[in-house]
Amino acid sequence: MKRLMRSAVSNGLALVAFSVAGTALLAGTYGLTLGTIARSEQAKQQALLAQTLPEGSFDADLIAHTVAADPLLGTKKPGQAYLARKDGKGSGVVLEVTAPDGYAGEIKLLVGILADGRLGGVRVVKHKETPGLGDYIEVEKNPWIRQFDGLSLNQAPAAQWRVRKDGGRFDYLAGATITPRAIVKAVARALQYFERHKAELLAGAKE
Repeated sequence: MKRLMRSAVSNGLALVAFSVAGTALLAGTYGLTLGTIARSEQAKQQALLAQTLPEGSFDADLIAHTVAADPLLGTKKPGQAYLARKDGKGSGVVLEVTAPDGYAGEIKLLVGILADGRLGGVRVVKHKETPGLGDYIEVEKNPWIRQFDGLSLNQAPAAQWRVRKDGGRFDYLAGATITPRAIVKAVARALQYFERHKAELLAGAKE
């Protein structure tokens, strides 16, 4: 009986030791890869930033400024606005925007807007939409997101800032309406935000 007890205790201690070692290994791996993941995401965002404003629309590095959380941006905490300059003057801005009502949650966007209120480009930074249905919003997989290029609130009345299924002007993938609907609304609100804060944004001032 004592031998059986000793064996059970020994096995239990071994199991605990393996569990502790496994947990430590996982924690260590997570710690080592966390920095790599963060750098990868930052590099991706930098690459997408360059795509949100037309070539030749700025001649200096984009300058990041903090902007307050705002319902029009879909943000719950301060974010970044990236000022573009040409000949020393603000020529556009790239806003960090969140579409809160995607099919699988929030969709993180970069929305580039030129000084005259026209969209330079929209890019999806992060999302959790259903693969095969929702991932067509990524420019690497589908040109859908490019239909925003060059549009402004003056060119497209408020009633047109919807997907075609809802009576608007924007295409969508059949069977996947929620995702594009969320992005269209978020982009329209970003344009409204720009119109309200245009002077501060193009001056690069903190809000």
